[in-house]
Amino acid sequence: MNVEDRAKQYSTIKYSLSIIETLYLVILLAVFLGSGLSVVLADGISRISTNHYLSVPVYLLVISLGYYLLNFPFNFYHSYVLEHQFSLSKQKIKGWFNDQVKAAGLSYIIAIILIGAFYYILKHYTNTWWLVISLFWIFFSLILARLTPTLIIPLFFKYKKLSDDNLRSRIMSLADKMKVKILDCFEIDFSKKTLKANAAFVGWGKTRRVILADTLKDKYTYDEIEVILAHEFAHYRLKHLLKLILINSIATILTFYLIYITNSRILSIFGLTSLSDIAALPVIFLYFILFGIITQPLENFFSRRMEKNADKAALNITGLKEAFISMMEKLASQNLADKNPHPLIKFYFFDHPPISERIALAKRF
Repeated sequence: MNVEDRAKQYSTIKYSLSIIETLYLVILLAVFLGSGLSVVLADGISRISTNHYLSVPVYLLVISLGYYLLNFPFNFYHSYVLEHQFSLSKQKIKGWFNDQVKAAGLSYIIAIILIGAFYYILKHYTNTWWLVISLFWIFFSLILARLTPTLIIPLFFKYKKLSDDNLRSRIMSLADKMKVKILDCFEIDFSKKTLKANAAFVGWGKTRRVILADTLKDKYTYDEIEVILAHEFAHYRLKHLLKLILINSIATILTFYLIYITNSRILSIFGLTSLSDIAALPVIFLYFILFGIITQPLENFFSRRMEKNADKAALNITGLKEAFISMMEKLASQNLADKNPHPLIKFYFFDHPPISERIALAKRF
């Protein structure tokens, strides 16, 4: 089987699993609510503690553990078995499990903050809670973006300053040319977990930095790396990050407003009366999942347009047309990316233009 056939097979399995897991989660939440198990759990916790702000973390911990166990076969297959099956990972089972524990712990802490804030604001802002909580969630996401390079990424990867001084100098010169201020250039040990390649421009303010995976740094030419980072810097210069924040913020506000105007009818379906009851928490999850299913194609459409414009800017600034094309071919092969996805797959899942379209764009320059 050639690389393109393997990429097609890998993508088909990956996207099929994504659909199945989403439907599975919706069904689990609906059954949990409809069977009354959520009320039983909430009542049991309230007998142990009447402190609402203590009950929320306990309830969240129980349902999180329950979901993790019920979803474990899917999770293990798509994040471990599938990656090894297609020779995209060499991570050992112990390392995989350690990452799972760290990711779960981090997600739980973030969830406690967001959901705790939700209940506090719901109690103190009777008519405007949907707007106040939206603004809080948006603000918190910005804080997370700032902390990601210094607190979150180091939990999963070892990072150090880029050891190749010539490459570092070239990247810093490119940043100056594109009027992008960065702290420095770093490399992370991607190869210990995956054979895929990646590069990123992350952080806000003083934490803004370039991060190169060693799987990319060691296998791509200086020209190829430069055009990759020109693309990343172009997102900043074209204010794409701000536009994405705006799009996500609008989606958050609309979701909470939808909850505000429709929650009484939805809660009655499951025999619940108030959002302030922690037994109703899965209803909030359902809203976000279902709204996300509806809005994902639209968000991806805007994202693909931004990615196309960033490609154009990178090609204009660097003039490295051939390096761009060879880089795309390498990425497609190394990451097993489907270069020519079905239009429906592209419409729903792709937040970047397919590789074939990006190469065609470069050839026109």
